[in-house]
Amino acid sequence: MNDILHTTHPDSILIIDFGSQVTQLIARRVREAGVYCEIVPFQLAEDGFKRMRPKGVIFSGGPDSVTREGSPRAPQAVFDAGVPILAICYGQQTMCQQIGGHVEGGHHREFGRADVEILKSSPLFEGFWEVGKKYPVWMSHGDRVTRLPEGFEVIGTSPNAPFAISVDETRRYYTTMFHPEVVHTPDGAKLLSNFVHKIVGLKADWSMAAYRAEMVQKIRDQVGDGKVICALSGGVDSSVAALLIHEAIGDQLSCILVDHGLMRMNEARDVVAMFRDHYNLNLKMVDASDRFISALEGEADPETKRKTIGRLFIEVFEEEAKKIGGADYLAQGTLYPDVIESVSFSGGPSVTIKSHHNVGGLPDRMNMQLVEPLRELFKDEVRVLGRELGLPDSFIGRHPFPGPGLAIRCPGGITRDKLEILRQADAIYLDEIRKAGLYDTIWQAFAVLLPVQTVGVMGDGRTYEFVCALRAVTSVDGMTADFYPYDMDFLGRTATRIINEVKGINRVVYDVTSKPPGTIEWE
Repeated sequence: MNDILHTTHPDSILIIDFGSQVTQLIARRVREAGVYCEIVPFQLAEDGFKRMRPKGVIFSGGPDSVTREGSPRAPQAVFDAGVPILAICYGQQTMCQQIGGHVEGGHHREFGRADVEILKSSPLFEGFWEVGKKYPVWMSHGDRVTRLPEGFEVIGTSPNAPFAISVDETRRYYTTMFHPEVVHTPDGAKLLSNFVHKIVGLKADWSMAAYRAEMVQKIRDQVGDGKVICALSGGVDSSVAALLIHEAIGDQLSCILVDHGLMRMNEARDVVAMFRDHYNLNLKMVDASDRFISALEGEADPETKRKTIGRLFIEVFEEEAKKIGGADYLAQGTLYPDVIESVSFSGGPSVTIKSHHNVGGLPDRMNMQLVEPLRELFKDEVRVLGRELGLPDSFIGRHPFPGPGLAIRCPGGITRDKLEILRQADAIYLDEIRKAGLYDTIWQAFAVLLPVQTVGVMGDGRTYEFVCALRAVTSVDGMTADFYPYDMDFLGRTATRIINEVKGINRVVYDVTSKPPGTIEWE
């Protein structure tokens, strides 16, 4: 895929990704400032720059060392274009190395909180940082710049990063050794906002209403009078995609909800009822539960599970497309994190994280093109778009539940009995969360049936049954997450219900791990 996205925005920022785990946070901060941006991996940066014609560029951080031969570099075309550049951490280092500075590696490691002292004023931090004062920032680097290119000056310094903020105001090149995109740099969002507004000169005019109108027209232009079949899972992503496409092309859209037997309690029934009762969508539910579960039964490898589910989904859609006389397009609720994780670095974590999503294209045998109207959006942005389209808050606020469903919440071999045990425990858990008024506070919660059985005593008898793990996290976009701090009364009440009401579980534990960027959990 040469282009990550296939749209152009006249006033935009290009973010060149050098492999940082938090590159997407840069995009979030820029979009929060009301400016459209895209992330492009450094290998595709020159093509992305030519396609987008951005008004400004941001270089991300990265794990490599610019002192290593063959390490990532920014394309020369970006420097030649004369647009403003903000270079962060590794981005600062490669910029300096490429235009005449010098970087040393191996003995300047600094990870965590640091204080930057401001030496001179700059539009980069105008309005919130003052000369002569120190401010907390977040460092994460092993190398550092030791000689600046001609035309640069130091305007901020820290004990382990003498060139913590260095700039060339004439060329409008701004660099930071710290990461402004993370929450651990308290004023970082303001710094990024100043870059896109005060330095690049862009207005805060990228809104979801504008995106909706633009995307409706793009869908019409792409589809024409063709037929679209939509993989409606019942989740927020695919539901918003379906409503947006329906607004654009009406009855040319046919939605298919595949009940693969891996959904939560009554989920397929509730989704069908909502869309048939409240929206004039052409929706068909296909009961393929026997087909999916038979293919998965006894399978323990999580990656095989994901690929099997993805393959069967495609087969079902092919069959259903034939029944309606063929379809020219397959619509999916692919999001921007799916796209970036799938193209940034081959062999990286995204190879397994998103392998159940068909974000990389369709099998050659399928004579359909993809329609992915959400592929520019983050999860919380999809929720905003859902409200624009009239989806009720109760639906928009639903916790995300990945396509493989209960299959990846049941580590080890899958059986019908284990899925039913897990489905019951999960339903009780969510019921208790709602009763406690915590559902909207928690970003995602689910039960996991661990592949281990323990001896327990229930009443006068000894049991040998499964252990159920409960997970609940707080997050904004799913890129990072932290466990929700339940009180013991809640956990005790929930565990008691699960053990008493679900035959097959005699022990309940709570998972208190956090999720740093890129972590795969419970697989």
